[in-house]
Amino acid sequence: MYAVVGCDACSALWIVEGNPETSQCPRCGKTRSHDKRRKFVTTDDEDHAREVRSSMLATRQGHGDAFAELDSFTELDDQVEDSGIDDETYLMESGLDAEEIQRAESDSGGTQSRKETVREAVRTLSEPTAGDIIAYASDRGVPESYTERALEKLVRAGEISESRGQYRLL
Repeated sequence: MYAVVGCDACSALWIVEGNPETSQCPRCGKTRSHDKRRKFVTTDDEDHAREVRSSMLATRQGHGDAFAELDSFTELDDQVEDSGIDDETYLMESGLDAEEIQRAESDSGGTQSRKETVREAVRTLSEPTAGDIIAYASDRGVPESYTERALEKLVRAGEISESRGQYRLL
């Protein structure tokens, strides 16, 4: 359930989802019981609530006729999704080989954070030492200094343990 509500202090309009006990005006911060808020429309469709709010704001500013000529939010979303160029075309026009980039991503399992690369090293190497983990991460483009700091932080956070120079996930 969505409701377009208004503030009696500053005349702001916004959409409230559900039926909370209170609601707070996003503009002036006034909190009031939701039951006492003026509800201009109540609907199960969020897009309908967005349309009503937008129409009210446009009418307030004297642009109600121009707003009436616009497509609905759903239609505008579809138009945006259909516009522009796809990723492959963008890469090719930028002078990059899209197929090579796809192969590199599939070989590495997609993009992965440096911290996740360090975790992966601890997980996949048998009896990994700091040197083993640094070498593993370096092969995947993670700087040595970052790997050392990440190992320390992961140990302090209790995500991995270090015993006699060897690391393991907890």
